Amino acid sequence: MSVTAARGFTAAGIAAGIKQNGNRDLALVVNNGPRCAAAGVFTSNRVQAAPVQWSRQILADGAIRAVVLNSGGANACTGPQGFQDTYATAEKAAEQLGLEAADVAVCSTGLIGVPLPMDRILAGVESAVARLSASGGEDAAVAVMTTDTVHKTAAVTRGGWTVGGMAKGAGMLAPGLATMLVVLTTDAALDSAVLDRALREATRSTFDRVDSDGCMSTNDTVLLLASGACEVSPEYAEFAEAVHEVCADLARQLIGDAEGASKEIRIEVVGAASEDDAVEVGRSVARNNLLKCAIHGEDPNWGRVLSAIGTTSAEFEPDRLGVAINGVWVCKNGSVGEDRTLVDMTGREVGITVDLAAGAESAVIWANDLTAEYVHENSEYAS
Repeated sequence: MSVTAARGFTAAGIAAGIKQNGNRDLALVVNNGPRCAAAGVFTSNRVQAAPVQWSRQILADGAIRAVVLNSGGANACTGPQGFQDTYATAEKAAEQLGLEAADVAVCSTGLIGVPLPMDRILAGVESAVARLSASGGEDAAVAVMTTDTVHKTAAVTRGGWTVGGMAKGAGMLAPGLATMLVVLTTDAALDSAVLDRALREATRSTFDRVDSDGCMSTNDTVLLLASGACEVSPEYAEFAEAVHEVCADLARQLIGDAEGASKEIRIEVVGAASEDDAVEVGRSVARNNLLKCAIHGEDPNWGRVLSAIGTTSAEFEPDRLGVAINGVWVCKNGSVGEDRTLVDMTGREVGITVDLAAGAESAVIWANDLTAEYVHENSEYAS
């Protein structure tokens, strides 16, 4: 259930001393081949961390042999030195693994605007190389955690080949990806064009539809590496389905571990004139802080759902809107529906269905409630 579930991969996760608490904070994932095809998707934030710039650049040839990931520092907004530090990290890993620097992607996560302790990073890379193993996936997943309370892994096996992966993320979860680092691996024998298509399709309907707090990171990175070690080339549809399944699993784990959350909110928009309309409405509902507070208080305040819908450019008629909360249609035709006291919100998951009554398209957005714990955690994040 990790990045080493697929054959041809080794990984390690170690404590390099980047974090003051002494926890694991540096991970390494290595593709031992025989193939080294890769694809990636990155944040759409115009302010991008040095590791994002580097990894995007080296992916131009569709090949990656290794990924170095660190928590405890984002290496974002650190100027030219930040990019030099990213390069030095890739160069060190390449030297230890017998590769070129351009074969090594780099990912960082943590506080923005703080230079990385490069002496510890470089020594940590050496230690990680020495500890690489086919069972190191779990340690690697732990090493990339920041405010995460649990590490996140997933895997799917089909017909002799596997897709596995790990993810980190608990805050700043919003489109343009979540604030997350994700490494996916497969032992299927596929080229980079196939990987890129499958990854983009999966990301669009999984990671890109997790919206915890409406904040977009500078470091979001999702990488998919293929070793070809199983010597099987699955049909595209089957492979794409497996990649989607792993991404959906990891995305759900991200929202389940969102900072301070006590509720997971599944927002399904139906009856939309277009998928874009459905996504826009779902995002607006997901980002309505009044609604998120109401859900935390287990109050089925459907009026806040309607007010969120009304801020969008989606096609709908106000007097045809419907809203259900946990299966109770509390709003029908833009007005009072079933008795709101029938809504049971005591469980961890809350389902909101919005019917725009304007077409046949739909979309699902995952969000979470807004709690005092979220405010407390983020008010002290840099302290």
